[in-house]
Amino acid sequence: MDRNTQAKPAAPPAGSAAAPAAAAARPQAGPRAGEEAAAPRREGRAAGQAGRARRPRRRGERGPAASIGLHLTLLVAAFIAVFPPLWLLVTSFKPKSDTFTLSLVSHFTLGNYDHVLNDTEFLTWFGNSVLVVLLTTVIGVLISATTGYALSRFRFPGMRPLMWTLLITQMFPMAVLIVPLYNLMSRYDMLNRPSALVVTYLTIAVPFCAWMMKGFFDTIPVSIDESGRVDGLSPFGTFWRLVLPLARPGLAVTGFYTFVTAWAEVAYASAFMTGEKHLTLAGGLQTFVNQHTQDWHLMTAAAVLIAIPATLVFGYAQRHLQAGLTAGAVKT
Repeated sequence: MDRNTQAKPAAPPAGSAAAPAAAAARPQAGPRAGEEAAAPRREGRAAGQAGRARRPRRRGERGPAASIGLHLTLLVAAFIAVFPPLWLLVTSFKPKSDTFTLSLVSHFTLGNYDHVLNDTEFLTWFGNSVLVVLLTTVIGVLISATTGYALSRFRFPGMRPLMWTLLITQMFPMAVLIVPLYNLMSRYDMLNRPSALVVTYLTIAVPFCAWMMKGFFDTIPVSIDESGRVDGLSPFGTFWRLVLPLARPGLAVTGFYTFVTAWAEVAYASAFMTGEKHLTLAGGLQTFVNQHTQDWHLMTAAAVLIAIPATLVFGYAQRHLQAGLTAGAVKT
């Protein structure tokens, strides 16, 4: 018999007791090898997930707690801002007996608005305010635009003192100027006249608006002025035809600021105007609540009516407000 041909051990019968032992002795190559090969992949995925979980936040990136705190703060701030005008509107529809109740409108009424419009001088006050506001806005925008353009484009003697004067006038509080301005108006017989309020409001609005318009004109290229002069335009013609149309956002902000200054001012209107026929809206509100009468329900109704024109003007001018308020922030 050949040496290479040796008898192989015979496999135990399938039914014998040695078969399970032999099967257990053989290595389970298939499933166990697959598990060993899949283990590194699972460990890699777990390590990747842990790495993503422990990834440091980039600069400016907020975490969950910071986002929740920010949104809660914004909600509280929005509530604080919206609550006073909302409660004013709700109170205007309440009768006098429910003025100080915390409940919403339980007895809805339009009597407050009817009394304000028909039984008081509200329409007269409204007409006086409209006249003062229109004159103040038109004159104020014109003076502010021309002053701002001159400070932006020209160099003339007294320019720096003029700029300092515009700044210094903003440092005085309004209450300090009431007495000297009252004496001036009394000397020139301007009390109880719209011109007194127009001049006073211009002294408040023009210095700030002139500085704001200067910053806006600084952002308009000087080459536009040069092209206008080449075409034969005068300095005022260049300003009126070329530069002023480009300054529309700044004019909108200037007009809105001047409008609000004249529409909502109380101190000068109460000091310079006496008698219900000469009062403006701000002074007329004081007739509802003073040391003798406290008609809060009527005052809230009048306040809502006064706020409507200001809201309409703001809605018209708001598309230009952002561009006008940020004018001059970037140096060109």
